[in-house]
Amino acid sequence: MEKRKTLQELTIKDNFMFGVVMADEEVCGKFLEMVLGITITHIEVCREKSLVYHPEYKGVRLDVYARGKDNTHYNIEMQAVCKTELGKRSRYYHSQMDMELLSAGRVYEELPQGYVIFVCDFDPFGYKKYQYTFAQQCREEPGIRGMDGSHTIFLSTKGENAGEVTKELEAFLKYVKANLNESQEKVEDDFVTLLQERVGKIKRDREMEERFMLLEEMLKDERSQGKKEARQEMVMALLRAGVDVKVIQQASGVSEEELEELQRDMGI
Repeated sequence: MEKRKTLQELTIKDNFMFGVVMADEEVCGKFLEMVLGITITHIEVCREKSLVYHPEYKGVRLDVYARGKDNTHYNIEMQAVCKTELGKRSRYYHSQMDMELLSAGRVYEELPQGYVIFVCDFDPFGYKKYQYTFAQQCREEPGIRGMDGSHTIFLSTKGENAGEVTKELEAFLKYVKANLNESQEKVEDDFVTLLQERVGKIKRDREMEERFMLLEEMLKDERSQGKKEARQEMVMALLRAGVDVKVIQQASGVSEEELEELQRDMGI
């Protein structure tokens, strides 16, 4: 069984730490300026959408949601474990941002620019780039692009194209890649130094330690619930297939009461 980390053992690549640090609007603004190469005059982190600031949230959400002065929306998420469905995940985030705005009474023409940014501790495409940027483009006329205003960016700690990105972005991604001891080493980069200061402050905050423990319990409960639901689905499939109930009990470990309840729900 994998040992659970303490708050003191976290680095910026751990979801909780990343979420708390990026909820700091100064940090979030500087991060976006670094990634997008633009000046951010104002940024507002939507804290009500973050687990860090909403302990009673009933579904674990670990991304950072923010909006700029021009109403541009940003969704930022750390990805420490390689996942193959990030493209579909970005599509979901873009649709969520759009639906929220439309439900607030806006019309399609008023939809602002939207950015989904993944910080990956792996190379999502295998081309050894520090940054992969996607926007809608016309296949027949490549000069026609960005019509829907949605942009998806994947940052990778495994990049090898230092000359194609800023030194600041390279330093940040090396900091993300670093282990606990390496992440505490002094570096000649203002943004990484700021991140180190924020991480240190969070680790000294007793309230943050309590919130981290709460998150761990919520994740544990969510995983447990997921296993329970998967087991129920398996039992229902076996019942539909006409497998003997005693065999199902032995194979799944469900109690007789649980099995009877599932049968009633299925009308068997």
